[in-house]
Amino acid sequence: MYIYNQYDQRAVDERVAQFRDQTRRFLAGELSNDEFMTLRLMNGLYVQLHAPMLRVAIPYGLLSSRQMRMLAHIARKYDKGYGHFTTRQNIQYNWPRIEDAPDILADLASVQMHAIQTSGNCIRNVTSDPLAGAAADEIEDPRPYCEIIRQWSTFHPEFAYLPRKFKIAVTGASHDRAATLVHDIGLRLVRNNSGEVGFQVLVGGGLGRTPILAQTIRPFIEKEHLLSYLEAILRIYNLHGRRDNKYKARIKILVQSLGIERFREKVEAEWHKIKDQMQLDAREIERVKAFFAPLPYAPGAGDDREILVKAGTDAAFNRWLKYNVADHKVKGYRVVFIALKATGTPPGDITDIQMDAVAELADRYSFGLIRATHDQNLVLTDVKHSDLYTLWQALAAQELATPCIGTLADMICCPGSDFCELANASSIDVALMVQQRFEQLDYLYDLGELRLKMSGCMNGCGHHDIGHIGILGVDKKGEHWYQFSLGGFALNEGRLGERLGRSVPKAEVANTLEKLMCVYVDKRVEGERFVDTFNRIGIEPFKERVYETNH
Repeated sequence: MYIYNQYDQRAVDERVAQFRDQTRRFLAGELSNDEFMTLRLMNGLYVQLHAPMLRVAIPYGLLSSRQMRMLAHIARKYDKGYGHFTTRQNIQYNWPRIEDAPDILADLASVQMHAIQTSGNCIRNVTSDPLAGAAADEIEDPRPYCEIIRQWSTFHPEFAYLPRKFKIAVTGASHDRAATLVHDIGLRLVRNNSGEVGFQVLVGGGLGRTPILAQTIRPFIEKEHLLSYLEAILRIYNLHGRRDNKYKARIKILVQSLGIERFREKVEAEWHKIKDQMQLDAREIERVKAFFAPLPYAPGAGDDREILVKAGTDAAFNRWLKYNVADHKVKGYRVVFIALKATGTPPGDITDIQMDAVAELADRYSFGLIRATHDQNLVLTDVKHSDLYTLWQALAAQELATPCIGTLADMICCPGSDFCELANASSIDVALMVQQRFEQLDYLYDLGELRLKMSGCMNGCGHHDIGHIGILGVDKKGEHWYQFSLGGFALNEGRLGERLGRSVPKAEVANTLEKLMCVYVDKRVEGERFVDTFNRIGIEPFKERVYETNH
């Protein structure tokens, strides 16, 4: 993984010192709330319903075991013993004190981490495929380009005050696991007709109040022009994006209002002015690639027969193998998903003890590296096949081996009104009710792949618009109600979910889900996923079942 040089470390250390002084002056009454708000947001510190919330950047979701131990230390010393992994591969702490924030940032800086640009109207943390570097379907590892973009965008003076926040995702695989369709800019490594690898550039995607899928602005851009083309897009957005209305300020609104052709013309004209002065040197690409060189995999590693025997005799281990373990591009290795979805635990939450355990297991079994996923889980990407049984036992002892990846129980859930001051409704307690209702593994497995995503407000941090089933919390005269949408997804292609009908009260959410499942089970044909059945039969049968008692 990338290791800070002296300039990276100096920049982060200086920011800690600056924020320490800013916090001191605020607490001494020398800075007003408004003056301090701008400064704290530049360092990822929000003020939520009950306490400040600190969002820590995890560039493209990649963590070392040392960094994970520091996250555990922060949870233990400054919070309530846990952290919350988000859909943007970051981690949030919901209970730090403002006066402790400088010390937390100093602790983070000691392991090459920070919270810079995790909030505010700037270029946010670059996200990527959590299986980058290990996926068998990869055209090229996207992480070096994520790092190059991170360095270009960090403290970029021209883009520190954009009309709104700006999110970039990069994938290098033939199957998009980075949700590039719902980012302001999505980058896909592709081959052109000559076999050269470059980027397909998508623009104008995003969820929230006005969900829109991104459109291709350029089917292929050479690697040397990556940064100049990004710069051109950001310049056009910075110049023409609306600043008078925050709800219409995202680039997706600008692209929609101009139309993709006119937006492209403006970007191309700007790009031709700067592209010769901003070429990305091949030597720089190779320099950054060296940080992501192939790991020292054991030569001749293969599948272990003992593991196959244990899978045949231990049903629990076999279930975990089937749902939480994926293929690796190197023979004899596997990708292991660590599910943060145990029944009774808010999706994405992990305790300090579990974080320490994951760090220890990463050191022992996966070269000391850990990934955070868009689905609020963790991944050990490089585990020897022969280590799987021992690793499973260790994860199970920490309640981190729930065999649910890709099932209804693997739901995404934002903090909702339990913590977030923007939320209209709670989501954590609803998630816990759903977990209890659908606790039977055999039933979950019979339902097959099903992506349930839940948000506590229109901002859509829980990605409800691209869930096979999406649930959106709404407020009705102080009561929490929930609106369902069906059929959404965002992979290589995408579609926004279709609204089912009027919202239901909190007590009916699990019942409504069960009715939807009944329709699916009744109408599916063999091998058909929920979203496939929905595509085939449409929304009416689901609507009739859910609202039948009111007809």
